[in-house]
Amino acid sequence: MTRLERSIGIVLRAGVVFSSACLALGLALWLLQVLPHIGNILMQIGIVALLCTPVARVVISTVEYIAEREWRFAALTTIVLLELLASAVAALIFNRRL
Repeated sequence: MTRLERSIGIVLRAGVVFSSACLALGLALWLLQVLPHIGNILMQIGIVALLCTPVARVVISTVEYIAEREWRFAALTTIVLLELLASAVAALIFNRRL
């Protein structure tokens, strides 16, 4: 297993575990009506973390490819990262959040 594969695995696992923990704790707080406002915030954090996990994977890939001097793959992952950024900005603009 290469360093890139290990790094990506760590990032994906950490993102899913963090997201799952936030969602589970937030849902429990919301359902039990203990702290429903904090439960909502935790669930939103969990969703955002889950959405950011693939973006973090692309960032890690780009950094690793640059470190390994794999310029073709670095360029391709940079293009993917720019497309992800453009789609996020477009979503914010079309939903009038920006």
